[in-house]
Amino acid sequence: MKRLLSKVCLLFVVLWAGAVNAAESFTVSDISVQGLQRISEGTIFNYLPIEIGDELGDSRSAEIISTLYKTGFFKDIELLRDGSILIVKVLERPSIASISITGNSEISSEDLETGMENAGLTKGRILDVSLLDRIELDLQQQYVIRGFYAVEIETEVTETGENQVDVNITIQEGEVALIRQVNIIGASKFDEDDLLDEFELGIPAWYSIFSSRDQYSKQKLAADIETLKSFYLDRGYINFNVVSTQVSITPDKESVFITLNIDEGEQFSISSIELAGDLIVPEAELRALMIVDAGDTFSRRKVNAISSAISDRLGNEGYAFANVNAVPEVDTEGKQVSLTYFVDPGKRVYVRRINIAGNEKTDDEVIRREFRQMEGAWLSTTKLNRSQVRVQRLGYLDQVTLETPLVPGSSDQVDVNMSVSERPSGSLMLGLGYSGGDGMLLNASVSQDNFLGSGERISAEVNTSKANKVYSFSHTNPYYSLDGVSRSIRLSYRQTDASELNAANYIADVWGGSVTFGIPMSEYDTVRLGVGYENTVIKTTSETPQSYLEFLENNTDAFDVFKLSLSWSHDTRNKTIFATEGFMQTLSTDIAFPNSKLNFYKVASRSRWFYPLTKKMTTSVEAEINYGDSYGDTTELPFFERFYAGGAHSVRGYRSSSLGPRENSKALGGDFRVVGSAELIFVPPFTEESSTVRMSLFWDVGNVFDDIGYYNSAELRQSTGLSLIWLSPIGPLSFSLSNPLNDKPSDSTESFQFTLGSSF
Repeated sequence: MKRLLSKVCLLFVVLWAGAVNAAESFTVSDISVQGLQRISEGTIFNYLPIEIGDELGDSRSAEIISTLYKTGFFKDIELLRDGSILIVKVLERPSIASISITGNSEISSEDLETGMENAGLTKGRILDVSLLDRIELDLQQQYVIRGFYAVEIETEVTETGENQVDVNITIQEGEVALIRQVNIIGASKFDEDDLLDEFELGIPAWYSIFSSRDQYSKQKLAADIETLKSFYLDRGYINFNVVSTQVSITPDKESVFITLNIDEGEQFSISSIELAGDLIVPEAELRALMIVDAGDTFSRRKVNAISSAISDRLGNEGYAFANVNAVPEVDTEGKQVSLTYFVDPGKRVYVRRINIAGNEKTDDEVIRREFRQMEGAWLSTTKLNRSQVRVQRLGYLDQVTLETPLVPGSSDQVDVNMSVSERPSGSLMLGLGYSGGDGMLLNASVSQDNFLGSGERISAEVNTSKANKVYSFSHTNPYYSLDGVSRSIRLSYRQTDASELNAANYIADVWGGSVTFGIPMSEYDTVRLGVGYENTVIKTTSETPQSYLEFLENNTDAFDVFKLSLSWSHDTRNKTIFATEGFMQTLSTDIAFPNSKLNFYKVASRSRWFYPLTKKMTTSVEAEINYGDSYGDTTELPFFERFYAGGAHSVRGYRSSSLGPRENSKALGGDFRVVGSAELIFVPPFTEESSTVRMSLFWDVGNVFDDIGYYNSAELRQSTGLSLIWLSPIGPLSFSLSNPLNDKPSDSTESFQFTLGSSF
C-alpha cells in the first residue's frame, strides 16, 4: 500500500511540474540547488539530466523530477525559475539515526543487523520506506522457514528532529509449530517406522526431554527428503521418487502435519563393472578397490565410494584433480545396472610451496619436520593426509586445516597452505589439592611442551601427598637427530608410603635417572630403548606383612638396580588428545641387569582401539596385561615392583590400588594384572566438537593376581558409570561416577573419583 501511494504521489508531482512549466520554455543559464542538508550539490549535479545551456521545457521538467525521485534521496522536489536560472528546491528524506530490534531470540540481533546492513538498511543511510517493507517481509519469511508461523513483525519509524528518524523493529516470535504426525504413503518395501527413524524431523521419543525433533523447519524437511531418497538409492531402488509433499498447518499455526507420497519403483542389481580411460596404475589395483561385485544390489553410496577410492589412488601418484565418473546403463526389463568407470587422470600436479600460518610461537621447522609431503614433489593425497595427522598429534597445536589452491597461471602446480591454532603449551602451577587415590597433595610444577617454540618438552615437579612425595625433572627432544630419533632424560626422587595407597605397609625411598631413545622404524612404528639406574631403600613398620619381611631378609633392604627398558609401539591414532579413530599397540619390557642387587623383569602389553560413530561420538576398547617375575638369585618379583589395580586409571569404582591379594585388609599387589575398558566417548550436549571437555559411558573390568597361575576370570571385578575429562588450564582433570557390578564384602569401593592427569 505504501509503495502504491508513493507511485501516485510521484505521478502527481510530475504532472503538476509539467503543468507549471508548460507555460514557457527557456535556456538555462545557471542551476541553483536549495534545501540540501547532508547531500552535496555535486551528487545532485551527477544525477541531473540537464546542463547549463540546455533548453528547459515541460518534458525536461518531468524528466528532472522523475530522475531525482528515483535516487531515493528526496521526499519532495520542486522546480522554480528566476529569470534564466533554474532553481531545484528539494526536501531530503530523513536519515536513520538508530535501529533497534526487540523480541527476537531464535535469530540473534547480530545476524539480523548484518542481514539488514547487506540489504542497505543501516545507521546513517537515507530511509527508504519500500526497502523497510521488503526487509519486514524477508524477516517474516526467515521465521517461517524455521517453523515460526505465528510470528508478527512490526516496524515503527519515529522522527527525532534534524531530519532524522529512529527505526524500531518489534518481533513477536510466538511458538514454533510442532509436528504432530508424519506419514509416508506408498511405502511397501520397508516399514514406515524404520523410514521415519532416518528423519531428523518427527515425533520425539518419550524419554527425549530436550529433543527439538518435532520443531518444524522447511530446511530440515528438505534434508529429510534427500535422506529418504538416499535410503532407497542405497538399496537398489534407482527409480525411487517423491511424488508430492504436503505440509498442513492448523489455523492456530501451532501444529504441523506432514505427508509424503512416494513411488518406490523396483529394486535393481549390478550386472557388470568395467573400467575405461587412462588408468595410470595397474587395473588389478583399481579392481581391488571395488567394494561391490556383479550380482550385488545396486547402492549409490558404494558406487560413489568406489569413485572416491579410485580418485584417491590416482591422487597418490600426483593426479590430484583426476575425474572418475561412474556411468550407468540401466536395463529396465532385467532390473539390472551395468557400471562403467571412466578415468581421466588429468595432469600430474606438483607442490610449489608449503605455507604455514597461525604459528605465532612455534617455529616453522617444528611443523615442517612432521610433513611427509615435500615441496617440489608431486602431490600425494596419502602423504598430505598423513602430514595433517602428524601435525594434529603435536599436543600444543589445534584446529589444523589444509588447502591446496592452484598456483595462478599454472595448471599443474599447487601450494599447500596449512593453518594452525596453538594451545597453551606451558603451565606454572602452585596449589593445594586432593586426589581420590593420594589424598591431600601440595603441588608445584613448571612444564613446557613446546619450549621456546622448539617442540622440546621440559618439566620440573614437586608433588607431595600422604602417599607420595615426588621431585622430578625431565627433558624430551623429539628430534634429537634429523631422522626423528627422540631422546628423553629423567631425574627423580620418590618416597612412597604404601599404607596410604590402600596397600600393605612399607616405606620406599627411590632416587635415580634414565635416558631413553625413541627410534622410528616406520611411519607408525617406534622402538624405544632406555637405560636407567635406581637406588631403593625400604623401611618397614610394625604392620609390614610377613611375606615382605621375608623378602627383605633374603634379599637385603637396600638395592642398586640398573635397568634396561625396551618397547615397541604401533600408533595409527589421528590425534594424541581426544583421538576419534585409530589403533595403538604397545609391547614393553623392563629388565634389571644381572649385576644389579635384584634380578627381575616386567613385561606389558597395552592395546586401544578408537572407532568413530558420528562426528561427536566415538567408541573405544582398551586391554592391558602386565606380568613380572624374578630370575637369578632373587627369590621373587620385589613387592615394591608389583602391579596394582583399582582407581581412576584402571577399574573405576574401586579404591586406588585396593584390588587383588590381601593381608590384614591391605592389598599386596600381584605379579599378574589384567585390566580392560569399553567406552562410549562423546562431546557433551550444547558444546562444540572442538571443546576441551569429553564425557563417556564406560564399563571397566580387571584385577590383580598373585601369579599368572592364579588367574581366575570369575575374580575379575567390573564397574560401569559416567566419566568426564576436562583439559583445564592446570592440566587434564578426570572425574568419574561409578557403580561396581560384582564387588565383594572385602572390597573397598569408591563411587566418585577424580584425579589430575589422564591417560589418553
